[in-house]
Amino acid sequence: MESTMVDVKTRIEELRKLVQKASYEYYVLDNPTLDDGVYDRLYRELQELESQHPQLITSDSPTQRVGERAATQFNSVRHHVPLYSLENAFDVDELKAWDNRWRRNLQPSNYYLTIEAEHGFGYVCELKIDGNALALTYENGILTRGATRGDGMMGEDITQNIRTIRSIPLRLNAEAFGGIIPERVEVRGETFLPLDVFKQINEERTKVGETQFANPRNATAGTLRQLDSRVVDKRKLDFFAYTLHIPGEDDASITNTQWEALELLQKMGFKVNPKMKLCSSLPEVAEYYNNWDTARLNLPYMTDGVVVKLDLFKLQEQLGFTQKFPRWAVALKYAAEEAPTIVENISVNVGRTGALTPLAEMHPVQLAGTTVSRATLHNCDRIAQLDIRIGDTVIVRKAGEIIPEVVRVLTELRPDGTQPFIMPTHCPVCGQPVVREKDEAVTRCVNASCAAILKGSIEHWVSKDALDIRGMGEKLVHQLIDKEVVHSVGDLYELIPDKLCELERMGKKSAEKIVDAISKSKNQPWSRVLYGLGIRHVGSVTAQLLAEKFPNVEQLADASRAKIEGIYGIGGEIADSIYQWFRIPSNQKLIERLQATGLQFVDLVEEVLIDGNINKKLADKIFVITGTLPTLKRDEAKALIQKAGGKVTDSVSKKTDFLLVGEEAGSKLTKAESLGIMILSEAQLLEILE
Repeated sequence: MESTMVDVKTRIEELRKLVQKASYEYYVLDNPTLDDGVYDRLYRELQELESQHPQLITSDSPTQRVGERAATQFNSVRHHVPLYSLENAFDVDELKAWDNRWRRNLQPSNYYLTIEAEHGFGYVCELKIDGNALALTYENGILTRGATRGDGMMGEDITQNIRTIRSIPLRLNAEAFGGIIPERVEVRGETFLPLDVFKQINEERTKVGETQFANPRNATAGTLRQLDSRVVDKRKLDFFAYTLHIPGEDDASITNTQWEALELLQKMGFKVNPKMKLCSSLPEVAEYYNNWDTARLNLPYMTDGVVVKLDLFKLQEQLGFTQKFPRWAVALKYAAEEAPTIVENISVNVGRTGALTPLAEMHPVQLAGTTVSRATLHNCDRIAQLDIRIGDTVIVRKAGEIIPEVVRVLTELRPDGTQPFIMPTHCPVCGQPVVREKDEAVTRCVNASCAAILKGSIEHWVSKDALDIRGMGEKLVHQLIDKEVVHSVGDLYELIPDKLCELERMGKKSAEKIVDAISKSKNQPWSRVLYGLGIRHVGSVTAQLLAEKFPNVEQLADASRAKIEGIYGIGGEIADSIYQWFRIPSNQKLIERLQATGLQFVDLVEEVLIDGNINKKLADKIFVITGTLPTLKRDEAKALIQKAGGKVTDSVSKKTDFLLVGEEAGSKLTKAESLGIMILSEAQLLEILE
């Protein structure tokens, strides 16, 4: 019997290697060596053996790519290595400007002078695939996590869906590392829909009466967020790897350059873009870019530019990053698609800062795979520059292939009798006079009670990057304000289900869910609360920088302009906006009110010293754990808390400091909320312990 089991194990291992090799040759190398019929028989034999001996099934087996059960939700996870955006360049001149910038940032040394004199600085060029970025984590060679890019710091764990992508290996090829795979490997890349698959999906959707996807990028994003991995598997997503990180290793001991890293990724079992090229000079990069401007139209996937990276890793390390971008890479984009259309009206939108933004309402036109009917005209200076009028024929394009904009007016086609557009002197929403500061191009409504400003402020507060209050969509926000139920952000935290039930199409259960979501937003970290306040010029990245420098609202409110401006990445205009915001009495009262509701105006991470030693404030904190955590077992979470100086007990009481909550939390959560105890998710706990 024992001998038979050994034989089964051996056969299963043999079958897995054969099937994995065949899949790699088919999906990655595009060079199948195994007949389809033979592959099917081997795969079926493996399935049957694993079915007879389920104890021998492993997560990296080819039979385990597609999950049998649909996921109930996607959990947010912190990336082990941040995913930075790339700075854009739109022509060869801007490419040269980027090249000059990184050279100015480079500290001269004999080492780099010698390299440039002997070899020059190499540039790796890869086609910029129009898809969705993924972050993959391998532990001891096995795929353990796959996540979306998200905001670059946090993404969604979609491992179950990523496992269905055949060009992503479930197990790394150990031979690539000489037989010894590093403990953890991080791979970044782009998943996408091949154009023939995209066309087929849209044809199938049309047959069953479903709306077609606008473009392959949107279809890819929608596919990745399917809760049922079996649906994802049918969509046949593909993947190109482009970045390799091996934490804890000296990069030079494994690869010295980006080109070597791409070659290593291929040996590990990944597909990399076959059109990549190592260029020895900037003119050679420009030639590569110009060649693909037209050749890209014949590719089986969509690309919107070329990614250019400095090849030498030591050079990348020296240059580092700006607040948003790596200095050693740039996305050289192709000119956006343009199309003519007619301006049917010019309307004016009032935003949350009171800014009046004119919008061209146009006859719908197809542009870069989407239907465009509105385009921003920015401000009155832009309108004057374009001399745009209702009835004009205009050329529109997508700025960065995202935001529609009017490029120029074809005045030769202008109808008789058109009149220049004049910005309103009064707010189109509240009717109050508008103002334009002499140093600004923007016209603003300065009425703090304006319904448009209030709507914009609350929509911003509940948005995903701010307090992330699920269920609070635009229509509900507008109802709350139009019916005068809510007059400020603070009013949200006094809403009760009965009051919400008075609104249109609002049942009791929906009302209770929204009130619960509002309550849960009290656990969002200080950086999100700061971003949600909507201070002019303070985006989510700036809010994170401020929260790190000023770990509570009191420190930020008391900070001088000079101290705020002293933070790397924050200029004088931003610093002045922040300083002035905290001097306004109504804003001070809003903070006091929000603090009283239990929102986080202090960063929990400040309780951990940078060197990892625990501050006395954190020592002896009492935790209770309830529910099923996304990635940690309860004993693992307990060990982490105890290692950090905290205590873990079984029951919630007034002495409890934190409740760590997972899925299907029960009465402990209810009791903790009634006692006003801090609720933490697994992600927040890990953030504190980092």
